[in-house]
Amino acid sequence: MIRKIAISVLLLSAAPIAIAQTTQLNINSGNLTTSPVFNDVTNFNFAFDIAVPLQSGVFNNPDISSIVYDVGGQLPTATPSGFDAFLLEREITGAEYYAQGSALQFEIRAGAELSDGVQIDELVGNDIVFTLNAREVNNGRFHPPILELRADGTGTIRNSNNVVSESPLQTVDFGQEYITDFVFDPASYTILTASGTPPPGTNAPPPVVTGFGAAGSVGLASSLMLLLLAIRRRWARTQ
Repeated sequence: MIRKIAISVLLLSAAPIAIAQTTQLNINSGNLTTSPVFNDVTNFNFAFDIAVPLQSGVFNNPDISSIVYDVGGQLPTATPSGFDAFLLEREITGAEYYAQGSALQFEIRAGAELSDGVQIDELVGNDIVFTLNAREVNNGRFHPPILELRADGTGTIRNSNNVVSESPLQTVDFGQEYITDFVFDPASYTILTASGTPPPGTNAPPPVVTGFGAAGSVGLASSLMLLLLAIRRRWARTQ
């Protein structure tokens, strides 16, 4: 009996852990060449954890586990908000993102090389190939953005057509608060990576995802030995 338990435990310790892969979306203004068109908003960062594996196909409002983004800058020219400057920071779930009126759309072309992530030239389309619309309805905010990337290596970020309040009705149209154009190299700008891969622009090595790792195996083995010892002693007392 003890031998059967020991064999089962050893097989369990050797089994790899199944970890569901997700898709990481990262856009950072520090990796773009920005040119303000209306007001001065050049700082923005987006990090989405999309709850599906990195794969070819259409991503039309996919499931999203978590979203962290920030957009900020100066507004020297008068706008509907009346703000001189702003810093919008949001940390929300995908369900909250879609419920507030937001959207996310892009398509990864068939045959894209996914081992090094997805570069913008691997998205489908001849004009706009990626849209992140963080529009908000009735949340009291003027500045949630819409960001678009084009196949030719140009893009823009501006405020979306947010409904600031519904009663009384107060709205802001696209770009009434800020507009910033930017350029990038579509062949080298990595926008999507598989989970466990460092985001673009970092040098951190990916985490090692094996069975339990060396340290984990030692700790697990010690715990299992204690468990087996306790089982053996209890079995001996019953004989």
